[in-house]
Amino acid sequence: MRSRLIDAVHEAGQKVLSIYSRDFEVEMKADDSPLTEADMTAHHALVDALRELTPEVPVLSEESGEISFETRKQWDRYWLIDPLDGTKEFVNKNGEFTLNLALVEQGEPVFGIVHAPVLDTTWIGLHGKGAEKQRGDQYESIQVRALPEPDSAPWKVVGSRRHGAETFDAFCAGLPEHECLSMGSSIKLCLVAEGEADLYPRLAPTSEWDTAAAQAVVTAAGGQVLDAQTLEPLRCNQQDSVLNPWFIVCGQRHEIWEKALKSAISG
Repeated sequence: MRSRLIDAVHEAGQKVLSIYSRDFEVEMKADDSPLTEADMTAHHALVDALRELTPEVPVLSEESGEISFETRKQWDRYWLIDPLDGTKEFVNKNGEFTLNLALVEQGEPVFGIVHAPVLDTTWIGLHGKGAEKQRGDQYESIQVRALPEPDSAPWKVVGSRRHGAETFDAFCAGLPEHECLSMGSSIKLCLVAEGEADLYPRLAPTSEWDTAAAQAVVTAAGGQVLDAQTLEPLRCNQQDSVLNPWFIVCGQRHEIWEKALKSAISG
C-alpha cells in the first residue's frame, strides 16, 4: 500500500509538472489565495487514487467542497490533502511547491508524503517506523539533528518567504548565533526532519492541510511540531475551523528558543 500511495503522489506530481512547464491561468479564491489548473488536477488525481486504494477512508482536501465539523468529528481516521502547497511558488516558478498527503488518526498525523516535483524529492514518514527521503530512485533514512550547544555552532532557522517576517525577526533576535534560510511550502518542515534546519517558527496563518503530511515526517524523524502558545503537539480536526495556531517545528526543545518564542509572540 505504501508504495502505491507514493506512486499515486508521484503520478499526480507529473501531471502538475506538465502544467508548470507551460502557460496557465491564475484565479483568486475568496480568501485571496491563488488557484491554478494544477491545484485542481492534483486534487482530482489524489482523491481518485485514494478512493480506489482505500474506499472506506474519508478524504478532506483543500479543494474539496466544505465538509462540516459535525461530519468530520465522526472520523477516527481520514486522508488530509493539500494538492499544491505553495501555489504562489508554483506561479512564480521557483520550484518550491509540494503535493502533501497525510493520514490522520484520532487527530494525529501518523503517515505523510511530501513530494516536491521540480526537485524530484519526496519525504515520507510513518509513525513508529521512521522517516526517509527519496531523490530519484535513491532512498535514505532521515532524522532530526541534535541542537548544537549555543557556543559550539550556529543554529539553523528556516522561515517563510512571504509571511510573518516581523515576528520571525523578533524570535530570531532572542537566539544565539544562527543562520537563516528562506523557503516556500512544507519543504521548511522537511528541512528540520532531515537535519538541515533546527527550527522553523511559523508565526502566521496556516491550515491543517498545509502541515499534516510534513508533521508526520517530522515526528517520524524524531522531531516535534508544537503549538507556539502551549508547546503541545499540533492536532487536526479538533474544531470547526481548519486553521492552525501559530506553531514551531523543532528537532528538540531548548529553554533559549522557548524564551525567544514566548517573547516574540507576546510582543
